Amino acid sequence: MKYRNFGKLGFDVSILGFGCMRLPLMPEVNGGEKDSGIIDETEAIKMIRYAIDSGVNYVDTAYPYHRGNGETLVGNALKGGYRDKVKLATKLPVWLLKSREDFDKYLDEQLEKLQTDYIDVYLLHALNEERWSSIKEFDVLSSMKKAIESGKVKHSGFSFHGDTDFFRTILDSFDWGMCQIQFNYMEDRKWEQNIEYAESKGIAVVVMEPLLGGKLTNNPSAEVSKVWKESGYDRSPADWAFKWIYNHPGVTLALSGMSTMEQVAENLNIAENSMSNALSEKELHTIDKVRELYKAMTKVKCTGCKYCLPCPNNIPIPDIFSYYNEAAAYNIHKESAKSYKNLIKNGRDASLCAECGRCEKVCPQKLPIIKHLKEAHESLNR
Repeated sequence: MKYRNFGKLGFDVSILGFGCMRLPLMPEVNGGEKDSGIIDETEAIKMIRYAIDSGVNYVDTAYPYHRGNGETLVGNALKGGYRDKVKLATKLPVWLLKSREDFDKYLDEQLEKLQTDYIDVYLLHALNEERWSSIKEFDVLSSMKKAIESGKVKHSGFSFHGDTDFFRTILDSFDWGMCQIQFNYMEDRKWEQNIEYAESKGIAVVVMEPLLGGKLTNNPSAEVSKVWKESGYDRSPADWAFKWIYNHPGVTLALSGMSTMEQVAENLNIAENSMSNALSEKELHTIDKVRELYKAMTKVKCTGCKYCLPCPNNIPIPDIFSYYNEAAAYNIHKESAKSYKNLIKNGRDASLCAECGRCEKVCPQKLPIIKHLKEAHESLNR
């Protein structure tokens, strides 16, 4: 395993971090919805511990992951001495704050679920311009300072889901130890300058969604596969995507939401064989060609973050967009339509959208969700 310095905080972390947002689940329930929230605990713990035994020393979770069950699973996985082998990161559910006292309420609850006395890196979750107003209203940064002074939190950070320009406003507002951003070869290239800016301030940069929720690796279309093959390099799509991330020296580590042991093994091997500033012009040009293909084929730029949930009408919005995108970009309309038919059968399909707009207000990607739901229903219900 290769390691990089965690900015100004003075410790080294594996360039691959274990993201616990997509742990293996028990067999599908709830009428076709992908995330039942019921984690396959035996397999998930096996995967996390295998990764740690193989050199991964950064584990990331959050309050809402797997419907609130994720932190409990991570706490169980880190028993038996594993807690001392990793830097543990989790996140404050900023959108749930109703008072200043809520910071301590949620932090104490998370410490109990994680079965630990302290969090190595405590993040303000999914910040954007709107949520930044709540941070100021409830004086969250003062609470963060007190948590650090008490020893419950070792270092502060934030994850970001807003405009590239506003990112610097938050970055300059506090003595952060790290920042977590969505970054992959499909994202706005302005993020490369923001990464360099964070690096200049000694702030560690953790990357989430390096595979865009798996969309850059799952069943690539014939057109995309052809570009990879014609490059002359024998690599999987995941290898290409991670190597592009690791090629950036300002990136501290990449989180991967691994769902199978095979993914853990593959990602460990990729991390072992990746370096910064290592890709040639030919390789970078190949990735650029693939980027343009995906842009042309993808219908909805949804990452499956689930911030739009719960829907008042119980519509699994990210799942519907996943079916829609997979049908379009990966040429699997039959399979996607079958999954969507299960939602219709169980009264949870897009036609039940009341157009209340709640989902659009909280979407980090600022997607026109109502419009896309109509399009998805028309496409998948043929």
